[in-house]
Amino acid sequence: MDGETDAEADVLTVVQSSVLIGDPHIVSDGLAAKSIFKTIYDALVQVDASGDYQPALAERWDVSEDARSWTFHLRDGVTFHNGETLTSADVVATMGRVLDPSIGGAFGTEGVYLSYLGTAEISAPDEHTVRIVTKDPMADLLDLVVDMPISPGTALADLPGSYVGSGPYRIVEHSEDRLVVAAHPDYWGGTPDYREIHWLAEGDPAARATAVLEGRADIAAGIGIAGRDRIVAEGSGDGVLAHEMDSGLAIIFMINALEGPGQDVRVRQALNVALDHQAIIDEIVDGAAKPLSGYLTSGHFGYDRDTPVYEYDPDRARTLLAEAGYGGGLSLTFDIPQVMPDEMPELARIMADQYAAVGIDVEIVEHEDRSGYSQMVRRKEIADAAGFDSSPRSTYRVLREKLHSGLKGPWWEGYENPEVDALIEEAQGTVDVAERQAIYRRIYRTVTEDAPWIFLYNPTLYWGVASGVDWTPRVDGLLVFR
Repeated sequence: MDGETDAEADVLTVVQSSVLIGDPHIVSDGLAAKSIFKTIYDALVQVDASGDYQPALAERWDVSEDARSWTFHLRDGVTFHNGETLTSADVVATMGRVLDPSIGGAFGTEGVYLSYLGTAEISAPDEHTVRIVTKDPMADLLDLVVDMPISPGTALADLPGSYVGSGPYRIVEHSEDRLVVAAHPDYWGGTPDYREIHWLAEGDPAARATAVLEGRADIAAGIGIAGRDRIVAEGSGDGVLAHEMDSGLAIIFMINALEGPGQDVRVRQALNVALDHQAIIDEIVDGAAKPLSGYLTSGHFGYDRDTPVYEYDPDRARTLLAEAGYGGGLSLTFDIPQVMPDEMPELARIMADQYAAVGIDVEIVEHEDRSGYSQMVRRKEIADAAGFDSSPRSTYRVLREKLHSGLKGPWWEGYENPEVDALIEEAQGTVDVAERQAIYRRIYRTVTEDAPWIFLYNPTLYWGVASGVDWTPRVDGLLVFR
């Protein structure tokens, strides 16, 4: 930052919505906590800035032809923040904690990893080797282990609260509004870029943008489109930059296909074509999003760019409804949370207005308890549709937890297509990445046509970056520093 001393030049200040991090082994896709964890901890593998898997604690790995047996060969000389040296026993112990049912979860995510690896054999053939053998083929296993931060086995009992990893930085100070990490001198990846990183919590996106403009922060995350516009207008002359990127978040409504009108694909398609997606985006998020063409965003593995968005077509919506037997009108009830996403109440009201134009009367039921709402969705007790967001970066997780009718995962709401189920299973037995991606693209086209969700939009992420700071967004939206 301008006017800094040599001592200050190697200190990076990051302002984001929160610095509360909780338990590193609870499933969460929250960018704020996940960014901090990725700076403190390593997993067996890591994702690079482009989204490709790279070695981390495992310097290489092998997978059997049937995609059931994975062998990870650990890096030599990895030192944890407490001075202990990494062994395969630490990895096995950490994965045991990840799969421990008592660890729980947030917003209905308890037991997610257990559902994947609960029957797996996780072993340490020697001090430098970890083997995972799954009951069924699991070609996308890396999607899971990349989000399992490895701790020394001796430090697991102190979680959460005492965070000991092998990452480039270690925690030296932590409060509700400030977290300071210092460079790990024995980091296996070389000397970290900064002596310290100061993470500051600020709940107001406008205040985060101001912090960068006034030189009090080097990077501000989640500044919103208004913050982007301010930085372009006020900071460009001083070298302050605004970055933007499509997020991995899908704002959607899950349609109840277990019972009621949502069992009919024509009704589900009508619910999609009856909406003017761009008008919704312009009004709800000031244009800071892109319409979804299906259940994935453009950054997801297996996304098919040739699959068109459901175009706004009120006449087709009326025709589809009439063909389904609702030519005289249709009454539906939508459940929504009041927060996460925070715009949901306003979004639902705009949708109801647009639906009224094609003869669909929507009653909106708001739920104040967000955790209770997630549990209700998980119990499959929704009305005709439920407002939600889909955040996993793993296409495999989205399909397994939300769309595979044989598994009936936590967020599955009744959608059934035997072809899709068979293709998901075929993909999991396909080790070749290009071939597996082609299968996922077939699934994407089929599911989009079946419309099990109301596909709305993919929000845009915005950051402010001070002059002279060499940082650009990663495809996963995380702030990760080495």
